[in-house]
Order: sequence, then C-alpha cells, then structure tokens
Amino acid sequence: MTGTAPRRRGRPARSDTGTGPGARERILEAARTEFAERGFDKTSVRGIAKAAGVDPALVHHYFGTKEEVFGAAIEVSFEPAMVLPALLSGGEEGIGERLARYFISVWENPVSRAPLLAIIRSAVTNEAAAALLRKFVLRRLLERIAVELDVPDPTLRAELAASHMIGIAILRYVLKAEPLASVDTEEIVRLVAPTLQRYLTEA
Repeated sequence: MTGTAPRRRGRPARSDTGTGPGARERILEAARTEFAERGFDKTSVRGIAKAAGVDPALVHHYFGTKEEVFGAAIEVSFEPAMVLPALLSGGEEGIGERLARYFISVWENPVSRAPLLAIIRSAVTNEAAAALLRKFVLRRLLERIAVELDVPDPTLRAELAASHMIGIAILRYVLKAEPLASVDTEEIVRLVAPTLQRYLTEA
C-alpha cells in the first residue's frame, strides 16, 4: 500500500516555498516594499511571504516575527556594521560632518528611502515600530559612536544627535517643508555638521 508520507514539522519543503539561493534576500526585499507601501500596522508576515513567493513559515524561519523582519529592513537601510568603521576612522575630528553626510545620503537614496519613510510614519503611531527605530538608529549607531569617542553622557549625546537628524528627515522627506525640502544636501551638511560635532565630542 502506498500513500503520501506525513509532512514533517519545521522548515517547509523546498518544492512548495520557493526557497533556494536568494530566498532570504527576496523576502527582505518584499518586506521593504510591503512596509513602505502599507506601513507597519497593515503589513503582515503572510503578505510579505506572498510578495516574495514563499511560504509564510520560511519568513519565520529566516526572521522570526514581523517586528524582527521590520528590524532587518531598518538594518539594511543603515548598515551599521559596514558604516561605523568609516565614520569612526578619522576620530573626533570631522565626525559631525561624516555623520551628517552619511545620514543624508541614506535618505537621498530612493532604495533606502522608501522603507525609512514607512519606519518614520509607523514610529509616530506604533510603539513596536518606535522601539525598533530607537534600537537601530540610537543604540546600534549613534550611541556606539558616542561610546567610541568617550564623551560624558553618551546616551544623552546620541539622543540629541538622533533628534536633530530625525527631525530633519521628517521635515524634508515626510512633510516636505520648504525650503528644507529642496535645499541642496551639501548645504544641509554644512549647517548641521557643527551641531552634531558639538553633541558628540564636546565635554
């Protein structure tokens, strides 16, 4: 007698999930698009899986919860592991300018801007999204910079720097307030860099 073998628990079989080389990247790209278009609240793991052409269980396998997928989308946009060495390579001198230029460049890039807009919009109304934004922008980027520079009250310094840059992002890219929305990026860097420098280096 023949029959269909019972399916095992755990990760779905390759044949019905679209898994294989690049599956994780497809899921992450789909997640970035879904969060950008729908926001945090209206995005679901099932919707991300459908957009990526995989089984929802595979999304859980790679990323866990929706919050963790969201966090991965933030990390891809900011890439702290890759950026921190470059930002810190020159020491205290010029850190404000390097940080301002990096932050603006992330927002000016259409690929990274779309999920970041969703993150900012979601963080205003959703505590889970706000917590993830704090974790990645503050804890994993700015606070680590402040600690490396060995200044008093590094968390406070990082929060001040974050408030300055996130405020710029909201006014320029979300609210599109003029003249900030259309001013040249180098002008923003020139005006903002001294303030960031002071936050992160002055005793």
